[in-house]
Amino acid sequence: MADPQEVLSRRVQSALGAAFGPEYADTDPVIRPSQFADYQANAALALAKRLGRKPREVSAAIMEHLDVSDVCSSVEVSGPGFVNLTLRDDWIAGQARQLLDDERLGVPVQERQSIPLDYSAPNVAKEMHVGHLRTTVVGDSLARTLEFLGHDVVRQNHIGDWGTPFGMLIEHLLEVGEDSPEADLVTTDPNAFYQAARTKFDSSGPEPDGFAARARRRVVALQGGDEETLRLWRKLVGLSKVYFNKVYTELGVTLTDEHLAGESTYNDMLADVCAELEAKGIAEVSDGALCVFLEGFTGREDKPVPLIVRKSDGGYGYATTDLATVRHRVENLKADRILYVVGAPQAMHFKMVWETARKAGWLPENVETVHVQIGNVLGSDGKILRTRSGAPVRLVALLEEAVERAAAVVRENRPDLSAEEQAAIARQVGIGAVKYADLSVAHDTEYTFDFDRMLALTGNTGPYLQYAQARIRSIFRKGGLEPERARGEIAIGHPSERELALKLLAFGGVVAQVGDLLQPHRLCAYLFDLAQTLTAFYEHCPVLTAPTEAERESRLALVAVALRVLVQGLDLLGVEAPEYM
Repeated sequence: MADPQEVLSRRVQSALGAAFGPEYADTDPVIRPSQFADYQANAALALAKRLGRKPREVSAAIMEHLDVSDVCSSVEVSGPGFVNLTLRDDWIAGQARQLLDDERLGVPVQERQSIPLDYSAPNVAKEMHVGHLRTTVVGDSLARTLEFLGHDVVRQNHIGDWGTPFGMLIEHLLEVGEDSPEADLVTTDPNAFYQAARTKFDSSGPEPDGFAARARRRVVALQGGDEETLRLWRKLVGLSKVYFNKVYTELGVTLTDEHLAGESTYNDMLADVCAELEAKGIAEVSDGALCVFLEGFTGREDKPVPLIVRKSDGGYGYATTDLATVRHRVENLKADRILYVVGAPQAMHFKMVWETARKAGWLPENVETVHVQIGNVLGSDGKILRTRSGAPVRLVALLEEAVERAAAVVRENRPDLSAEEQAAIARQVGIGAVKYADLSVAHDTEYTFDFDRMLALTGNTGPYLQYAQARIRSIFRKGGLEPERARGEIAIGHPSERELALKLLAFGGVVAQVGDLLQPHRLCAYLFDLAQTLTAFYEHCPVLTAPTEAERESRLALVAVALRVLVQGLDLLGVEAPEYM
């Protein structure tokens, strides 16, 4: 089975080569869906200038060499030179039937690449907030999709686990006791632990044995590799791992401890990074700091903006660590493509880091780096979503509320289910609603967080798609049949059957496009269209009460494919598919 658009592209390209010479065989045939046919090839308009001929003449030459009789029922030129292509019903039916036997549902296996994927990146001893939601959810969907397409995805959770705050955090841990209830807050309410340490630090006087002075000395000990300080640091990181994993489990993302690649990972490389940049004449000392000045990066009054790789006090910053990560990902992880799912405001920083890495020879031209920019989550006031006190919204609290709200809906709609079943569905629906709402908008745009809209059973929402697949499961339950047992031949007799089959055939191409463009919202849009197509199909084409046994078997086979596509598509988004709704 194949994506019709892909099949037609290959056939038209072959015709271009035959009509105008082999140098035209790789020309984009510009196959697009059409309101006048299933697809149209628009290549003639672009080729007319190159060939010095009229577009309709070019179209006629294409048609003369176009061999699609086994695929298309009609081919005709329209307008200024479009080639309209209408697919044969029996070809569509045959391709849809093949999907039943294809475990990949038409999704291609692409040429394997090594793809380090940097996402989530919370801070040790700090609460994950709504700002972490998008990078975690978008990153995880891309990881799932790229792996399904056959790539070797190396998840990199670049947590903030190093730096000056750890002086005060370690000192606070010593004061409260490593096994105290206060220490355990790192696993349940990290902000409380952090704020307690910060308050002590800010209120501490200048005395040499005071908290602030001890905290500063502790930073020096940490960076100097003092074993006892490192032990305490590891304790804090370990407590934070417990917290991170609780959130990741609740969110249903694929990050684990083995994917942690925090700032501390690169400590031993930072001095070498600076030394090599200086030796190669890429970095220079300016006002005591080691800086890289790149052409084209200017700030106010056209003053050059430096990339500071070593501060005037000898410390290292984000730029140094990020240069070390590039080097590691190219040299050790053998990256072909490096993806950073990080907030949009970091765009300039990454451009400067990558250009510096390319100048240093650490980032070859054949390795692609991509900043998958993440937009803000807004509240109903149009500003960044915060609590009434102005603090960032805790991610755990947000997820708990989503599940509670979903539970109320499930209790009302399905009082026949046990409390355990209701709770399980509520979690799937609540978490799925939050994740889908995030993924269904372009990752680089802002969106307004609205529980009522997210949890609605209508519209482009997670619950609507979960309901669409649950409804198919209920059809099979009523028919006393397992979906896997639907093996009938597919025949197309009604336009709604044709539209559903065509929509199912497009799945593979959409998934490939999501992996190529790194845009999960395209998969959301496809699944929403599929669910709407199913609704129209049910209106016109009864399944269990179809007029003939052959039609019943055909329609059961069609909805069995639709179920698998919906479940697989939701899984690539990281959204669960409940048995009941």
